[in-house]
Amino acid sequence: MNNWFTVKVKYTKQLENGSFKRVSEPYLLAAMTFTDAEARIYEELGTMIKGEFNVVGITRTELHDVFHYDDADIWYKVKLTYETTDMDAEKTKKVSQNFLITANSVKEAYERIKESLSTLMVDFMIPAITQSPIVDVFPYAEELDREISRRPLEEGEELPSTPGGKVYSAPGSDEDEEEEMEDSENEMSDEYAED
Repeated sequence: MNNWFTVKVKYTKQLENGSFKRVSEPYLLAAMTFTDAEARIYEELGTMIKGEFNVVGITRTELHDVFHYDDADIWYKVKLTYETTDMDAEKTKKVSQNFLITANSVKEAYERIKESLSTLMVDFMIPAITQSPIVDVFPYAEELDREISRRPLEEGEELPSTPGGKVYSAPGSDEDEEEEMEDSENEMSDEYAED
């Protein structure tokens, strides 16, 4: 499952008047992990930005959906709220979701989000629409995953085994702790068994 990440990139940009300025710009992209997000941003911006650029920040961004219209370049963040009822507890709960949409004005963003969500089966309110600093959005690219030899597993297919058959998990994970505990218990019981 892909998540949305906002990646802030710092580089030297040539302005319209010909002068150069050091800027920090946020880009939104779909990726599996923070590492994937960093790799993807270098892949995506490598041909667009002349010269060096640095990734100065990556944050997970909660967006329900992104709507892109070709006739606009400005991204607007739209906050949408609606109420849902929990049948078990018989309580109503307010749910908020964020959307990103391109438009030329706040009014147009409002009209476009209403149009895009017209099939939604609940009554919703739009309490906020703000212009987003996002420069560009890079949705999930299946061909990029193929380039770096990633692909989803087919049904019934298992992960390839690692050489030696041992799996190393991240430090501090439960799997490491359990293995260490089992090893130490075996060592202790072996020591006592010899006596």
